[in-house]
Amino acid sequence: MLGKIPLAWLQLKREKTRLAVALAGIGFADILMFMQIGFQDSLYFSNVRLHSSLRGDIVLINRQSIALLSMKSFSQRRLYKALDLQEVESVHPIYTDYTSWKNPITGLPRNLLVIGINPEFNPFDLPGVQENLDKLKLPDVVLFDRSSRQEYGPIAAEFEQGKTVTTEVRRRRIQVKGLFTLGTSFGADGNLITSDVNFLRIFNNRQRGIIDIGLIRLKPGANATVVAETLKNYLPKDVHVFTKQEYIDFERNFWANSTAIGFIFTLGTIMGFIVGTVIVYQILYTEVADHLAEYATLKAIGYTQNYLLVVILQEALILALLGYVPGLAFSMFLYQTARAATLLPIFMSFNRLVLVLILTIVMCFISGAIAVRKLKSADPADIF
Repeated sequence: MLGKIPLAWLQLKREKTRLAVALAGIGFADILMFMQIGFQDSLYFSNVRLHSSLRGDIVLINRQSIALLSMKSFSQRRLYKALDLQEVESVHPIYTDYTSWKNPITGLPRNLLVIGINPEFNPFDLPGVQENLDKLKLPDVVLFDRSSRQEYGPIAAEFEQGKTVTTEVRRRRIQVKGLFTLGTSFGADGNLITSDVNFLRIFNNRQRGIIDIGLIRLKPGANATVVAETLKNYLPKDVHVFTKQEYIDFERNFWANSTAIGFIFTLGTIMGFIVGTVIVYQILYTEVADHLAEYATLKAIGYTQNYLLVVILQEALILALLGYVPGLAFSMFLYQTARAATLLPIFMSFNRLVLVLILTIVMCFISGAIAVRKLKSADPADIF
């Protein structure tokens, strides 16, 4: 096999323009696949960052809730009923809702996610929350997500400069007393954390004790899966009982299967694969057609159809590997550009590197296998 590679390589490099066009086409297809898969993974990861940060083992939500951006409330009595189980160490109610934030510089409104917690306990493993819990006990005080988009104003910069940052949230005057880090998602461009009391002041149409997320911490050694199954049978059927991982999967599945976004990114990846296959096929088909006489000569002196197939597949493999490199390099640049523009977590992963490389090789092999059918017409008797 290795001994035959020089023949494939010599044929490819003979037409340098054609080779450059082929590599550009493969690189373009790789860029399409890298970007679509990258945005898709970013979609899933960004929308479960809050879920992943929960410092608990089991989560309760209303059975009618479909995702964080569409939560239905339920009575916290369901949550406190879980304390009847001896495996449960503590329970913690969490309020969530979306409302309007007024940019203190421009006055323009923009929606963000507001999270209300009991400041006696930090339910999130997020930088900046623990050290600012005591500040949340003050009236009309919030913590601002430093990773929010710039449309909310230079909040983090002004706060770090020691300036007093005040604005309006849902037409209520509030003050930013601290910063934390969560990040943007497809569901929210900005986030606030405040106390449950302040949350109910902002959302004065909400009732105390009607919560959105119930977080349960178990005693050391307790099995979350077993306790979750017990709670499903013990609690009323109007709440979903999830382990933490099941709650993460619940949110991810919503974005993957219940929105057009997940389908669009998947379709984009498939289209990139098809585009690359067509481009490589055209190149290899032209290569075979231009050298049909040479292939017929090889047949005349005893080389088999399988040997010629191996040569074409070697050409396809070389094209795949050479085209993958510029596609990867340009995709890394686009990732950085998109990350800076959107603040979404778009990063290259090892699994994605391997996946796109495999797709590229398969794409080129399919093209080669289709193009090699032209060799069947390379009959030495007809040529000579």
